[in-house]
Amino acid sequence: MPNLNRALYCSSNSLTLISQAQLQPFDKKGSDYKTRDMHLYKLPWPSDVLSNLGETQVSMRVTLSYFIEPGPGEVGWDNRYRYASHALRFSVNGPGESEDEFVRRINKQARDDGGHPGTEGPGDKWLIGDARNVGSVHSDIWQGQAAELASSNIIGVYPSVGWWRERHNLNRWIRQTRYTLIVSVYTPELDVDIYTPVATKVKLSVPIEIIVNH
Repeated sequence: MPNLNRALYCSSNSLTLISQAQLQPFDKKGSDYKTRDMHLYKLPWPSDVLSNLGETQVSMRVTLSYFIEPGPGEVGWDNRYRYASHALRFSVNGPGESEDEFVRRINKQARDDGGHPGTEGPGDKWLIGDARNVGSVHSDIWQGQAAELASSNIIGVYPSVGWWRERHNLNRWIRQTRYTLIVSVYTPELDVDIYTPVATKVKLSVPIEIIVNH
């Protein structure tokens, strides 16, 4: 829905970061087929600005989109490992959660093939939660205090099981998949500039850390 205030005043109190990348969801080790790549984005949040906003309510929207390859010869969704070639998920570190703790958490739940660690992110204040993981476009909105978001600056993108991994005879486990990640942050304070500090940081590309065989 169009928002006049946002259109007129969003030059400083909102920002959007977009990444287009690709990863290899699965790999083979000996006779075992396992998940492979996980991407970590260290977001250049204006931490000082957000911390100074304290209890001011802010929102962050994260959208992850990608294409799947439907399972050949399969009709319907009766088996979650047979229709979609793979799935991707995103997760955000919670306030006070270090990078190592965050990686261990999503590694564990990604291996469980069905866990939804994304809803445990910054304060578990997601609007949609688990239901966002249906299909191949996952979007959710986090709403909470600016001070909480200040330290929630890592997003992980990682694979979940699909027929590329489970149907070994089709030899699709070696394939890569492309995806787009869009992150938007909004503050209600019109006189707060969260855009300029980020624009200064991202004059150089924000690196993506790739963790293999998690």
